[in-house]
Amino acid sequence: MNPQRQKVALVVTGLILGVSLSIGHGVFAERETPQSALPLEELRSFSDVFARIKADYVEPVEDKALLENAIRGMLTGLDPHSAYLDQEQFKELQVGTSGEFGGLGIEVGMEDGFVKVIAPIDDTPAQRAGVESGDLIIRLDDTPVKGMSLNDAVKIMRGKPGTDIILTIVREGQEKPLKITVTRDVIKVKSVKQRMLSEGFGYVRISQFQATTADNLVEAIDALKKEGKLRGLVLDLRNNPGGVLNGAVAVSDAFLEKGLIVYTEGRIADSRLRFNATPDDVTSGAPLVVLVNQGSASASEIVAGALQDHHRAIVVGTRTFGKGSVQTIVPLSNDTAVKLTTARYYTPSGRSIQAEGIVPDIELDNVRVSEEEAPFDPIKEADLSGHLQNGNEKSDKTDTKGKTDKDAKQPEEPLSRSDYQLYEALNLLKGLAIQKESQR
Repeated sequence: MNPQRQKVALVVTGLILGVSLSIGHGVFAERETPQSALPLEELRSFSDVFARIKADYVEPVEDKALLENAIRGMLTGLDPHSAYLDQEQFKELQVGTSGEFGGLGIEVGMEDGFVKVIAPIDDTPAQRAGVESGDLIIRLDDTPVKGMSLNDAVKIMRGKPGTDIILTIVREGQEKPLKITVTRDVIKVKSVKQRMLSEGFGYVRISQFQATTADNLVEAIDALKKEGKLRGLVLDLRNNPGGVLNGAVAVSDAFLEKGLIVYTEGRIADSRLRFNATPDDVTSGAPLVVLVNQGSASASEIVAGALQDHHRAIVVGTRTFGKGSVQTIVPLSNDTAVKLTTARYYTPSGRSIQAEGIVPDIELDNVRVSEEEAPFDPIKEADLSGHLQNGNEKSDKTDTKGKTDKDAKQPEEPLSRSDYQLYEALNLLKGLAIQKESQR
């Protein structure tokens, strides 16, 4: 046998053995069927390509680099959310869920070779610079994004705090690309904010779901109660890209006294989970309105769906992003990991969020006098190439247009002009409070 071929055969054999050893006993029990046998013909093709690269590529390539790239390719070919995490990326993921990390402060995805903004995080350099949900980033400084992996794009966007990066952005309604300069900083996310909209009517904004979000929510509502009786509450989940699952479950539980919050379905037993509410409602049953938009994704969709299905809240805004898949982080050797999509989320009534999103009870764009009608719909999970199908036998979809909105930044400006959705949510909340109080 050719020495190069022999080396490749050993590598592939080791790879197969490693995969086999990592497979659980339950999967081996199913290996009797032809469909689950190792794809030997495909593995031979893999070894042929490996050997050709090793022998003929213009520059020498290390085995480790080739095999890591092969792993990345396997995962990125599945769906937009599965990925291989090297040591640096795995560490950043762990830090990011704690609420403090470095970068610009945006949740991004990849579509057709370009970076698309799912949502800017509140009070971060990206939001302050004017980056909006649905923006398409086509250039980072002088480097075109087309053809770049998402991981490589993220590495460029991250950097030393205090340094600038120029984002060239295509935005709906704008004829020409925009150039936005963002100054990198250490991102410290305060996921919960609160204020009184008017006497007796509170407002709580959750910008991201972290491990401590539910505790922070209770503290925020307690602070509102100290200002007077809480007759109703607006829960703002707009441009909330998601976060920790347990945070979303705990926030839902804070407003529910019983019943199913969310459940997941996947192929393995560990991916089939159910989360139920416990007694006590932090608002004592006060009317609740939830604001969502196309930037509300994942964990925020779980909360909106649970409260909607239990008729605990009225959901107002535009159709949400539609990220209803569960990613499991599987640590590997050498402090690396695999982020693998293992299940889909379902609301208490059995609705799959994936590629469908949550349709509000009252659909309402954030109308602004200065804005023109958007020429195309904002980015949604269903628009991402390779996205998981819904899982239900549904083919019809209702397209809903929505515009980017932000919390009011100028208190002196009338709420009806600065944040029309919030203005209407407050009016609705007042009506619900009057109705509830009249029934006592």
